[in-house]
Amino acid sequence: MKIAVLISGGVDSAVVVHQLMEQGHELHPFYIRIGLDNDEGDCSAEEDIEMCSLICRKYGLKLEVVSLHQEYWDNVMEYALRTVQAGLTPNPDMMCNRMIKFGYFEQRWGHEFDMTATGHYATTCEVNGVKYLATAVDAVKDQTDFLAQITYEQLCHLMFPIGHLPKSEVRRIALEQHLPNAQRRDSQGICFLGQIDYNDFIRRHLGERPGPIIELETGRKLGEHRGYWFHTIGQRKGLGLSGGPWYVVKKNVHDNVIYVTGGYGAEKQYGRTIHLDEIHFISGNPWQGQDGAHAITFKNRHTPTLLHAQLTHVGGNEWVIESEQDVQGIAPGQFAVIYDAQGHLCYGSGVIINA
Repeated sequence: MKIAVLISGGVDSAVVVHQLMEQGHELHPFYIRIGLDNDEGDCSAEEDIEMCSLICRKYGLKLEVVSLHQEYWDNVMEYALRTVQAGLTPNPDMMCNRMIKFGYFEQRWGHEFDMTATGHYATTCEVNGVKYLATAVDAVKDQTDFLAQITYEQLCHLMFPIGHLPKSEVRRIALEQHLPNAQRRDSQGICFLGQIDYNDFIRRHLGERPGPIIELETGRKLGEHRGYWFHTIGQRKGLGLSGGPWYVVKKNVHDNVIYVTGGYGAEKQYGRTIHLDEIHFISGNPWQGQDGAHAITFKNRHTPTLLHAQLTHVGGNEWVIESEQDVQGIAPGQFAVIYDAQGHLCYGSGVIINA
């Protein structure tokens, strides 16, 4: 097959190149540049591009660097800023995958190839002739939660060659094949910021607005914050309070107040009911025409742990998750990702809203 491969300079996409070359495919590697030199939000460090070039040179391939900087700003950064300013919690990596990697890239370059391959830890499978996104073998590295907003059309053109491998095996292959980035550390942090500190980015665009931090149960003022947009529901670190642990459990955007509760087992930081809007089923609604509650597993943050629950359609595009276990830090604006009851098929995701 003639395959476009999205590479980043990391070991995962490098092993994808090796695997596909071993299988005899015709590869065309691409590096997506989403920032300008010395510009904020530049994930495209020269070190990454040089590493990609070394990988391509090893396999006799030509690297093509393409720019989607403006599209990235308009669709991902603007979304992130708008969401935090509204007091909500964004997931820019999900938007990047849907809008940039598998959106604009596919429209302009990827559609010319039989498939597009990436180093995401995910798999696909077919059920009754329908293709589904499915979890990776390595639960800790699984990235289906970052892919849960892609469209069916995008999914049908994607392949994830290392999704069936644990990370340790990917590292072993890289070392065995003497790949130049075999021991390079995995990237950390939020995709859309690159090396930029998250709070610095928010401060630069939204500024600071000091306000009180209040203990929810007593109304006692414990300290001050620099702006509600620096904090998210469920947050523990970065509050600057003594006598903790303290968790953010509520925000009053209008009055710029952050409410916290104390203690590791504080009841206020947990809930079991999650309301969803804008629900998106990648491969179609698996319960089309079926009323009542449906057994699922789900996650509301990037974690290897899936929680068992019931999902019910309550009207329009609103659904409700009733979890069998307590859920920490239910943050409006964040996505809840929905899986089948076995935790294998990723059905899609919905935006968490206030009850």
